[in-house]
Amino acid sequence: MRESYPSDITREQFEVIRYELETARKITRPRTYDLYDIFCAVLYIVKEGCTWRGLPHDFPKWNIVYHYFRVWSYVKTDGTSLLDGILQELVTTERVVKGRLPKTSMIIVDSKSVKNADTALEKGYDAGKKLPESSYTSE
Repeated sequence: MRESYPSDITREQFEVIRYELETARKITRPRTYDLYDIFCAVLYIVKEGCTWRGLPHDFPKWNIVYHYFRVWSYVKTDGTSLLDGILQELVTTERVVKGRLPKTSMIIVDSKSVKNADTALEKGYDAGKKLPESSYTSE
């Protein structure tokens, strides 16, 4: 039994996505590691941003986890991967369980990137920027 981490999902949440993960590759021999532990290890890497070799020792070996990550993150012709779809499905399911709409209905825009848009020409001079034709004066 391994330690529990904040990035882990519950076994009930995992059962929703188990079939998709199991069908991602051909089964040529029995698995030696629990697929739940491998998926939680991938979530740990994604959340913590650590190196593959920095994966805690109570998860499966890092090279096994990396192999599954490569299989699950293969980008299909439609531009999505299995891992992206599964993570989106988990978010959607959790939103519905909490009584919210399945998809977000609001988006937040970073105000700093928009704040100076209408007054940018008045703020100062940047030698690298080209000025509009109308701002040149002919003498």
